Amino acid sequence: MKLNATTAQNSFKYGWLLSRIMPYIKPYWFRIFLGFAIAIPLGLLDGVTAFALKPYMDYVIGGKAFEFTLLNHNFVITSLQMSYILPIGVILFAAFQGVLRYLNGYLSSWTSAHITNDVKFDLFERLIHMHPQFFDENSSGIIISRYMGDPGTASAGIVDNIKTITTSFFGALGLIAVMIYSSWQLAIIGVVVLCVAFLPVALIRKRIKEASNKNMVIGGNITTNINETYNGNKVMAAYGLQDRQNKYFREQVWKSYNIGMSLYKRSGWMSPLMYLIASFGIATVLGVGTYLINSGQMTAGAFASFVTSLLLLYKPVKTLGNTLTGIQNIFVAMGRVFELFDLKPEIVDSPNARKLEGLNSSIEFDHVYFEYIPNHLVLKDLTLSVKKNETLAIVGNSGGGKSTLVNLIPRFYDIKSGSIKFDGVDIKEYTIESLRKNISMVFQDNFLYSGSIRENIMMGNPNASEEELDMAIRSAHLQDMIKELPDGLETILGERGLTLSGGQRQRVAIARAMLRNSPIVILDEATSALDNESEAIVQKAMDNLMKNRTVFIIAHRLSTIKNADRIAVINEGELVELGTHDELMRIQDGQYKALYDMQFKRQELKV
Repeated sequence: MKLNATTAQNSFKYGWLLSRIMPYIKPYWFRIFLGFAIAIPLGLLDGVTAFALKPYMDYVIGGKAFEFTLLNHNFVITSLQMSYILPIGVILFAAFQGVLRYLNGYLSSWTSAHITNDVKFDLFERLIHMHPQFFDENSSGIIISRYMGDPGTASAGIVDNIKTITTSFFGALGLIAVMIYSSWQLAIIGVVVLCVAFLPVALIRKRIKEASNKNMVIGGNITTNINETYNGNKVMAAYGLQDRQNKYFREQVWKSYNIGMSLYKRSGWMSPLMYLIASFGIATVLGVGTYLINSGQMTAGAFASFVTSLLLLYKPVKTLGNTLTGIQNIFVAMGRVFELFDLKPEIVDSPNARKLEGLNSSIEFDHVYFEYIPNHLVLKDLTLSVKKNETLAIVGNSGGGKSTLVNLIPRFYDIKSGSIKFDGVDIKEYTIESLRKNISMVFQDNFLYSGSIRENIMMGNPNASEEELDMAIRSAHLQDMIKELPDGLETILGERGLTLSGGQRQRVAIARAMLRNSPIVILDEATSALDNESEAIVQKAMDNLMKNRTVFIIAHRLSTIKNADRIAVINEGELVELGTHDELMRIQDGQYKALYDMQFKRQELKV
């Protein structure tokens, strides 16, 4: 499945999305609930300052004493006393609100981070079990963007934004309550105007979704470009591709810019329109408020409190609008995240799969057909049997299907038709884990992970003893190289092991394969990229690896091919010749003989 073709179809199914994210929210329910419990008074306290203006205007500025009865006792607070009480009260409320804001922010950050981590853990676990064709079809940039970027947007933002909505909503309620207390007539006008001002938010949902999806694809392309620039820096320098990479990068950045500006042109009018609608509301309130004061239905203090509440109300309402816009982005990201969760690896264990306990007799390819792209066969009706502990060399034209053949053995890909059998049992009836544990692979360009040499070798068998590790190192002819390094086995390798030479990387990979000690070995052109000196050392290491094992070797070195028990010639996806070197050389006009005359004979003459 190509990830850049997805469109987050379910991004408007809010109930469905929340039901999917809920299992990640449940473990932290108490902290989230506590955060919401804090968010409610935090919002309500926004109205305290506005509410304090009424008594301040009526009693402090007006010079009147405040009289009230409590528990049948009459109390009087003078204007002077009120002038001290109200400011101190506002400060205390602000301090209390600050504490609540800190607690709310801490709880929000804590829960958001944990939810995001849990989503990323589950997504990454699914990613590492995807089949190789999934990685063939999707660029590194798209995968990084989808598997690491979207979860942060989706899960981290959902709690924050819902809490922001809660705070803003109750802040709005508190201010509306102050407005109603000050004048219910003016409150109706203010609330109606703000509701009208709020409507434009609902009009841009689809535009946000479209822009978010397009930017996701572009973001992935940019990341891919950066990865390719980094990993292909020597090719870029050698062929002068800097302008090409720079041009592509600029094109993608400008595409992202144009999408952002296009969205702004369609949605940027929302905020000015809300201001305009709000200004009409304020103008109406001023006119009606003046009438109510002049007619004695409202005090100046009540009017000041009302206007302050109305002006303060615009902030939570605008926050609500912006937050709902942000939430739409979050739901788009959530839609994409759960599309990833719903992806299923195409290569999985069959029901009641059994464990493979080694190879007893043979590996058979029975009328195997395979294709990467529908209706474009790579292997055609291939039938072949390899006995236990036999070494089969595979040769043929470039692109003929040699690597494809060996990649089918560990089920990196599944065949279209036919079967591959171990001891007469289809490999699909074995668990993938046990199948691959019985196979060691050494590739042309072996990948070494960031970490020490020891860690990279021990990946072959994490439970190996020091004696087994030492034996694998000696068999791979690594001991001299390791002695020369300042930190020996603990030497930290750079990314992809590029601090080692090609031959050294191959020997580390061979040591890793030796430590695995599996009965089947696959060598995919393991020496083709090496110079003669490195190749000779690596060949010795490979010879040790091949002893008493069933070996499939794609080779270009004549001595390796001649020493194989049999040679399979594969051209255009078909097995065209099979036999020993001498048998194949006796075939007049044979393809192996032609290949030998063109390529291998020169090697023999050099020797």
